[in-house]
Amino acid sequence: MISTETNRRDFIKTTSIATSGLMMGVVLPSTVSKSIAAGTLHTPNAWVHIADDNSITLLSARSEMGQGVYTSMPMLIAEELNVDVNKVVISAAPPGAVYVNALLGAMITGGSTSVRDGWEKLRIAGAQVREMLVAGAAAEWGVPASAVKAENGMLTGPGGKKATYGQMAEAASKQPVPEKPSIKAPKDFRVVGKRIARTDAPAKVNGTAEFGIDVRLPGMVYASLEQSPVIGGKVVRVDSTAAKAMPGVVDVIEIPDGVAVVANSYWGAVKARRALKIDWDFGAGANLSSDGMIETHRQASSTGKVLPIQPAKGDALGAIGGSAKKLSATYITPLQSHSPMEPMNFTAHVTGGKALLIGPTQFQQGVQGGVAAALGIKPEDVQVQTTFLGGGFGRRIELDFPVQAALISKAVKLPVKLVWSREDDMTHDFYRPIGFNQINAGLDSNGMPVGLHFKLTSQSITQRAFGLPKDTMDPFMVEAAVAPYNIANTQHDLVIHDAGLRVGYWRGVSHNMNAFANESFVDEMALAAGKDPVEYRMAMLEGKTRFQNVLKLATEKAGYKKGAGKGNAFGVSIMEGYDTYVAVVAEVSIGADGEVKVVKTTVAADMGMIVNPEIVEQQIQSMVIMGMGTALKQAITIEGGVIQQTNFNTYAMVRTNESPLVDIVLV
Repeated sequence: MISTETNRRDFIKTTSIATSGLMMGVVLPSTVSKSIAAGTLHTPNAWVHIADDNSITLLSARSEMGQGVYTSMPMLIAEELNVDVNKVVISAAPPGAVYVNALLGAMITGGSTSVRDGWEKLRIAGAQVREMLVAGAAAEWGVPASAVKAENGMLTGPGGKKATYGQMAEAASKQPVPEKPSIKAPKDFRVVGKRIARTDAPAKVNGTAEFGIDVRLPGMVYASLEQSPVIGGKVVRVDSTAAKAMPGVVDVIEIPDGVAVVANSYWGAVKARRALKIDWDFGAGANLSSDGMIETHRQASSTGKVLPIQPAKGDALGAIGGSAKKLSATYITPLQSHSPMEPMNFTAHVTGGKALLIGPTQFQQGVQGGVAAALGIKPEDVQVQTTFLGGGFGRRIELDFPVQAALISKAVKLPVKLVWSREDDMTHDFYRPIGFNQINAGLDSNGMPVGLHFKLTSQSITQRAFGLPKDTMDPFMVEAAVAPYNIANTQHDLVIHDAGLRVGYWRGVSHNMNAFANESFVDEMALAAGKDPVEYRMAMLEGKTRFQNVLKLATEKAGYKKGAGKGNAFGVSIMEGYDTYVAVVAEVSIGADGEVKVVKTTVAADMGMIVNPEIVEQQIQSMVIMGMGTALKQAITIEGGVIQQTNFNTYAMVRTNESPLVDIVLV
């Protein structure tokens, strides 16, 4: 683990190890280590490295998987260093305590936390380096620090004195590290808040960006893994005779998750894998079916232990019982696959009691610890290097594929790249759990709700992934469960039900299922009351100004009052997640065949301070497209324990010709 405890003497000592320059970070990535003469450094600021060649490197603790952190994070550093963001080079940080995401308690990229966690700590890191550069220049020139300015990568002082950041880096390293540097007020921002093109785009366009699937090591071989058709099944016996006889096959290895064929090429491994003859013990998973899982959720909702999501307000059940009109609805959201563009893969080289792991992960500490445990070695003997991720969505928090790669490498004593096929990826996912939402409400004579009872029955991801004790509230299950509407009597309950299939964190985690249920039910109440759904929402949002504002902006921009186009209709919804308030108006048409077509979506979003509006808009556009696919096209079904969808022909994505116009208003 990386220590963050230091003092001035330790800092000077460690920085002197580096080739001349100001090292304010822990350097293990190969892109940076070329300029560093020694290994791990212990410093108070593990983020920024300025070399004598004037290069500035940010050690990013968050993985880039298309969400734009390799642009937004450098912007925070560049703001305080007063440099162009394109002057800041990114290198993925190694596992370390200093890189823990304070909002999640580990070195994890997920939960829309990257910018929120890095907002202050990265600005402080940049400000520390700036003030040390200024202090170093002042000491070298014999002038007060107040007479030195740091602008555009240059330090200037009285009498025409000037030096680049790189030229003054060594002098800066001799200065004490300021504990509380002065960071800019928002009014002084020159980088943050600007529309800046993604810094990773050129490499991804010209093919130089390294994703996990691009990794090549000297002497590397390839592995393809046959896993049980039923998740959780175990090998009883295997006949690998035919597979081993095929050209280019290095070995056939049995590991806890299945049987791996190792060959000199990926295609060679795949072909030989098809020649394996395996008898499986499918276990209890063979009894699973989608219909059966939904039925067990229904039963659990009636008989399972009820956990209050929040303290009840008033007497919801009594108010519903005495109401003029009663409504009830059940909303069932299916299993969903992550299906990132880049299937699961990892490269491992295990030798001499140490392991090198290179690949796309959202959870560097987890990979380090999981591989160490599987190999029986110390965590510090596992080096993890993070590549670009071709999509994550929570799937790459899991540790199955890097551990598999490490076990295979250990067995064959060679560097191994394990690559899953698309079919492997879709049939052996950690799926979004089923959501079983039951909502009951009572309306008064004016059609307004006097009581509401919300009950969610679903599976806890956190119990499996991080050992959350049984019958403990899982906060990741109840996001957006409590809608913002002013209702006098409310009760919100959770029933945790293990359906028997492994599940994982999926995109918005539980916002998607709970907000879908809540907003659909509001429409049902508005219909029963004979009221316009927007006006109905506004009436229940008195005092909720941020909600009211985004709803007003979205409906105005969409032309809601004018009405939808001929043959079309509007749908509307609101939601808050991670202190971001969103309203969406969708204009849809329904064909004679009943097919729903989304013509246009208008989104208004209030998320407070925005680092880069361009990236925010990209994320909203992708939100709309992915949300459409989830709602209209995609569902994972299971029969006899076997996942029925195997590729994008049976688990369809929204195509270009199906994509609506997306109009965005940022508050």
